[in-house]
Parts: sequence; structure tokens; C-alpha cells
Amino acid sequence: MRYLFIVQGDGRGHMTQAIALSDILRRNGHEVVEVLVGKSKVRVIPDFFYQKIGAKVRTFDTLSFVFKKDKKRIHFLKTLLFNISPKRLRKYKKSIEKIHRRIQKNEPDVIVNFYELLTGLTYLQFSTDIPIVNIGHQYLLKHPGYLHGKGDEQGMMFLRLHMLLCGVGATKTLALSFYPLKDYIPERIAVVPPLLRSEILSLQPTTEDYILGYMLNHGYENEVRAWHEQHPNVKLHFFWDKQNVPKELIVDENLTLHTIDDEKFLNFMSRCCGYITTAGFESVCEALYLGKAIMMIPAHIEQEVNAADVISFGGGIVGNNFDMSVLLNYMKTKQQSDDSFREWVNSAEQTFLRHLTTLA
Repeated sequence: MRYLFIVQGDGRGHMTQAIALSDILRRNGHEVVEVLVGKSKVRVIPDFFYQKIGAKVRTFDTLSFVFKKDKKRIHFLKTLLFNISPKRLRKYKKSIEKIHRRIQKNEPDVIVNFYELLTGLTYLQFSTDIPIVNIGHQYLLKHPGYLHGKGDEQGMMFLRLHMLLCGVGATKTLALSFYPLKDYIPERIAVVPPLLRSEILSLQPTTEDYILGYMLNHGYENEVRAWHEQHPNVKLHFFWDKQNVPKELIVDENLTLHTIDDEKFLNFMSRCCGYITTAGFESVCEALYLGKAIMMIPAHIEQEVNAADVISFGGGIVGNNFDMSVLLNYMKTKQQSDDSFREWVNSAEQTFLRHLTTLA
């Protein structure tokens, strides 16, 4: 069968999911004919995606987040006003037309949408008889058995609206989950394991004397540097997406800042003694699979939901800032995890093949 992917390009999570699914499909005799990636004004599509996806990649302009002055958390009102400006709306109109043209040109059997909002808007404008499968952790919010997703009302309103628009026209929704839940038939939701790439599944984790960090929003840099100044003997390796900086910025012998390089990141992940992150679903899953101690610093409502989910089954802890002292204390008491999460993840290939090869 022939698949066309449409991927939200904000952060690395949706992109690594797309890479993992592309590998699964091609390994089983199917074809990913093209990959369309939504590119916001604040993010750069990393080189690893082009190298690993195994298909032609085309980009289009999509919605952008606007951050508060501290460059850490999303400013919802400014994000809304920015994205509905006439200039931006003209760009999105062109993107919708481009997505439609690429669908017509490629004639896929199935469209797979990795949480890109303009996919839903394209369906609203042009419609299509081609099955659309939506993939994302966020769709669990529509599942009656999911106990999280409470909190900031304004933030949840934006999150649910975004999720609703992403899901327009979906034939089936695959809700990525940390643990199994029954499928929710009324909403055509199937609960599926995380999509982790083969590189993670084959790693043999060890424990070395450094903490690994991932801060997508580089406004957290000052917090990391300030903590490091107070604890100069603790070795830290942090990955960020700041532009116009060296690939490896060595602050001193115990603090190094790396630009996003996925193979390098996974290598550091496999060897770290603890992991601190802004609670993106994908990297938390990777750390859980490798048995790492995890501390999460949610940057927006979606990540707050992720963090609450992880806490509910004892997978990690939450903090208000990049205070690695809290993580170090947690590492002293963390219990050895069982193999249930790894077994759930390892069932992904057969699960996704079952759902994606019976649609056309």
C-alpha cells in the first residue's frame, strides 16, 4: 500500500514517530510516497529527519507558537492573534492548496496525519475519499477512560480546539498511550503503543555520571546555567534548538550544550544517570524504555497533561524549573521499573500494521 505522511514539525516527537512508522511500513513491503512537514517560523526541521524518513520531504508554512518574554511558556492570546493575521492566513491558504495538490499528485491509499492542524483544514476545504488516519498522544483526551487533562481551563480549551481541528475528516484515530486502554469505538479511537524507532529498541542502556537534559525552548538556558554555577561538579549535557550557535557549545568541563542531533541524543540518553525535560511525550517514552530516572518541567498545558499521566504510574517526577537537585534526590529513591512498558512498546509493529493495512 502507498502512504502519504503529513507531520507537524514543532519539536522532534512527531518527526521521530513518523520515522518509526515509515520504517515499519517499508520493512513490511509498503511505500511512503511523500512526507509533508508543517514548518513554523520558530523551528528548523532537523537534518536527521531528512536523512532517516526514507521518502521525499516537502515543507509548508503552518501555525506558529508565540512565547512569553521568558521564552519558556506559550502565550495563548498572542499565539491566536499572530496566527489569524491576514498575512499568516494567506500563507496557510497556500499551504492548504499545496497539501491538496500533493495528495492529488501522489494518489496514496492512506493519508497519515501526525497532529498537523492544516490537514484537517485541507479536508474541510477539499474533502477526499482517501482514508485519513490521525496519530497522536493528545487524542486520549477524547477517551472516557483517560483520567488526565484537567487544569487550566483556557489552556485546555485551546488544546481541545487544536485537537478537534487536527482530527477533522479522520477515518480512524490512533491514540498513543503510555499503557493499554480499551479502544473507544464511538469516536473511532484505537489506543496504541508509543512509536519508538529501532535505534532505541536496540540500545543497551548503561549508567554514567552525567544528567541529560532536553530544553526545546532555549529560554530555560539561564536556569540551567544558574544551577550549574551553584553545582559546578555535576556533569550536564543539554540538547536545545537554539539557532546560530555551535553544534557543541562547551561552557566548561561539566556543562555542554548540543544542538539537536538525534543519533547523538539517543547515544547520550542510553548512558545518562537521569533525564530532565519539558515533558514531550516522545522523549519521555524513550527514557522510560531505557529505565532512566525522569524529571519533567512542563512548558504548556499539553506537557502538563503528559506529566500528570507519567506521575500516575510512577514513571517520573515533576518540577517547576530546571533544578537538577530535585532529580538527583529522586534518583536515590527511584524503584526499579518492571518490563510492562517495554513489552507494550515492543508490540507496536504488529499493532500499527493491523490498523493501517485494512483501510483502503
